[in-house]
Amino acid sequence: MRRYLAVFTAALILGTTAGSVPAGASGASPRSCATRGLLFCEDFERLPPGGASTLDWGVDTRNGTLTVERGRRGNQVLHVRTVDNGRAFLRVDDFAAPGNRFYGRMRLRVDAFPTAPDWAHFTLVEATGTGSAEVVRPIGGQYAPTVPGIFWGVGADGGPTGDWTNWRESAPVTEDTWQCFEWKLDPTDNRVAVWIDGVANPELTASTTEHGGNDVPFVLPTVNTVKIGWQLYQGGTTPGQFDLWIDDIALSTKRLGC
Repeated sequence: MRRYLAVFTAALILGTTAGSVPAGASGASPRSCATRGLLFCEDFERLPPGGASTLDWGVDTRNGTLTVERGRRGNQVLHVRTVDNGRAFLRVDDFAAPGNRFYGRMRLRVDAFPTAPDWAHFTLVEATGTGSAEVVRPIGGQYAPTVPGIFWGVGADGGPTGDWTNWRESAPVTEDTWQCFEWKLDPTDNRVAVWIDGVANPELTASTTEHGGNDVPFVLPTVNTVKIGWQLYQGGTTPGQFDLWIDDIALSTKRLGC
């Protein structure tokens, strides 16, 4: 009887705290790779510890490494490490979303963000494809010495809108804490949207006419590659090395929640 009451109480608690899971989501855990409608999923549990290697995704590194290791709670996670302005990405190739509309989700902990050089710019998620030269960066950010502070921001590079990161003071970074990041790319109005820990930040968006670049239309590519990891674009960084841990990556036709 006590066990039944404990389970029932836990269910009630979960029911009151699951606001980050959108209505209509699959009955499977939002972190489960068994969730229906997934276009890609990786929780690292089936991979051997050590240097990341699998036929399910590729690796893109320069002065960086990807390592599968045991997390603090016993689950396996991806440890991303770069030196100075290096990069280390998990790379999903041959990606295709129906109608070019999809959601992404990952859990993330960053040991420390850059505080030098001024305007140090970093990217954690990047989407590229055909039909538009824009390199879309839904999850990234920048150190702004004028505030000062380090803030998340949607950005892009390589296309007509130029190199921009529309960082927002409403979205300061948090170090050494696990957080859940979600994003959406939707060709309707070429919209990018972001949620942090299940909460939408309306300022972390971009669209055809509302973005941080040149005064020309922002047009999403037909995405065929998604990269998830870390890249910093300026040298002479403080700190000189960056460590982050990523888990529960999923790309889906519907929002999964956290």
